[in-house]
Parts: sequence; structure tokens; C-alpha cells
Amino acid sequence: MVKSLIAIAVSLMLLLGAGLFERKFVDKEFSDFGQEVQTLFDKAEKETATADDARAVQSSWEARKSRLHVWIPHNDVNKIDDYMAEAVRLIGEKDYPLALAKLEILLHLSECVPGTYRPTPENIF
Repeated sequence: MVKSLIAIAVSLMLLLGAGLFERKFVDKEFSDFGQEVQTLFDKAEKETATADDARAVQSSWEARKSRLHVWIPHNDVNKIDDYMAEAVRLIGEKDYPLALAKLEILLHLSECVPGTYRPTPENIF
């Protein structure tokens, strides 16, 4: 009986620890990505962003997504991939108004995607 209670308590602590690690990790990754996109957005607003700037942010996202695939579904990763690729192309073509729209979507996603997986009442029920 005592062994079972100890095993249950250890299991609950491991689950809680894994949940806290996951939340902190995902929040930090998306926060850092959001800052990079914000910098690119600011440059695009001034029409000084280059294709190399956009590719640098895209490369950063590629490195992040390989770590994030463990924690978030593939569909959310693909959605960000699509908007990032469009923004890179539009910046390369110097079509800044459309690129700004795509970057604004990326900023929104970097803020809302992590919250989608938090254990809050609206996500549970």
C-alpha cells in the first residue's frame, strides 16, 4: 500500500515537472521567435529589410521547429512555415505591404500558439 502511494506521488511529480518544463520551453522558443519576427517587421516597415534578413529568421525558425515538433502538433508548425516562406519571398521581391501582412500574422501566431497548449479551463473543457 505504501509503495503504491509513493509510486503514485512520484508519477504525479514527474508529470508536473514535465508539464512545467514543456510550458517554459515552448513559451521561450515562441517568445524568441516573436522578437526576431518583430525585428524583421520593423525593418520591413522602413523598407530596409532584405531577403537575407528574412532568410535568417526563416533559418532560425527551421532550427526551432525541429525542437518544437515534440511539443506542438505538426499543423501549427506547418502554418508558421507557410507564412514564413511567403514573407521571405515577398521581402525578396520588395513587396513590403504584403510582407508586413504575413509578418503580422506570424507575430500573432507567436503569441497565441503557446497559449493553445496550456492547461487552462478553456483548453480542457
